[in-house]
Amino acid sequence: MLAIDDTTGAALARQTVHASTFLARLKGLLGRASLAPDEGLLLDPCGSIHTLGMRFPIDVLFLDEAGLVLRALERVAPWRVPSPVRGARRVLELPAGTLARTGTTQGHRVRFAAARDAALPACPHSV
Repeated sequence: MLAIDDTTGAALARQTVHASTFLARLKGLLGRASLAPDEGLLLDPCGSIHTLGMRFPIDVLFLDEAGLVLRALERVAPWRVPSPVRGARRVLELPAGTLARTGTTQGHRVRFAAARDAALPACPHSV
């Protein structure tokens, strides 16, 4: 599924995996060497994360029920435990550099759509 910053129109991830079971959320990105530039992982439900055992930095968006970005973290290094975010119901993990590339920040709204429902440029400023 696509992850789209509705505020800017930028595609955050064209291939977003939805981790909605306990085991899928528990595994998360562990064991992965990296995320492809167009990949994302949506942890749902989720209000906090860690990067213990990970081998690469990630960008992280903490979202409320409606997809509002409550907190945006850039380049969270491996072996970190960011503070939980009050009101967060979902977390979107993205390749490091995605938030800088798209301009996504706190207060933006993220939506998810089936890949067939939208054809978006990687960044609206590059069109």
